[in-house]
Amino acid sequence: MEHGRWFDYPVYCVLRLLLCLVQALPLETCARLAGSIAWIAMDVLRLRKQTVEENLCCAFPQLTKPERRNLERRMWEHLFLLVTEVVHAPRKIHDTNWRDYITVLNKREMVKLLLSDRPTVFVSGHYGNFELSSFMLGLFGFPSYSIARPLDNPYIDRALNQFRGLYGQYILPKEGSAGRVNDLLRSGGTLGLLADQHAGPKGCWVDFFGRPASTHKAIALFSLGADAPLIVSYARRTGGPLQFVIDSVAIADPRGNQAEVANVRALTQWYTKRLEEIIRVEPTQYWWLHRRWREKKVRQSAARPSQAA
Repeated sequence: MEHGRWFDYPVYCVLRLLLCLVQALPLETCARLAGSIAWIAMDVLRLRKQTVEENLCCAFPQLTKPERRNLERRMWEHLFLLVTEVVHAPRKIHDTNWRDYITVLNKREMVKLLLSDRPTVFVSGHYGNFELSSFMLGLFGFPSYSIARPLDNPYIDRALNQFRGLYGQYILPKEGSAGRVNDLLRSGGTLGLLADQHAGPKGCWVDFFGRPASTHKAIALFSLGADAPLIVSYARRTGGPLQFVIDSVAIADPRGNQAEVANVRALTQWYTKRLEEIIRVEPTQYWWLHRRWREKKVRQSAARPSQAA
């Protein structure tokens, strides 16, 4: 048994039983159940209620309270449906039938970059089914690496990474993996990153839905430092369960002379704006659970008046 807290393994066993039940149910049944589970999460358990409401008020101040509540409910439905899709995908989607489930847009430019000898950085957010995006990239024969903090429960973390690695998505730990990332990019590999979590007071502050948001600098540094094209992509559900469109909506190439690749802040603002545009199309498929906006701390040195000579 792996090292962990005493309750980690029982929790893992319960979760596996629930996932087995989900696998036994048709996807259409899971979709119907998602509405009931969303009601429990939102109205009974009130999970992250305050954070979600604050985020929606910040992002969509023009919406009425009933409209925001409807958006919140549909978000919870999406999240539970996302879990069922991740569970069902390995059994349902294969290299011979993936067109029955997935529509891929802008294939030519994306494949051209992936087949080149240059490294590639994909950036997305907690939107649509981001797990399915990397799953499909591996299914198409393009292994990729992602950076993520290991889950607190080591058994669940291992099970999730087994799914991710089924077709070639490999996870690097968030701490201590800088050397491996540099080696990957130098060898022309593919790196996929989520770029919509708060980065703390030392992050790169850019505009996101009209408010300053601290964003990690590493993504822009990886792209600019390794001469790697940065591709903004998403996987959006377009119909019923496991019906998705995958699209690469924008590409920033460090070899170009566009303004977005001028420096780290410019590139960070550029891809953050692209993510915002994607989310606005279907905001119910975004995770409004994170505390994305936090007050920007003003440095005392900047606020201190200059002294006369």
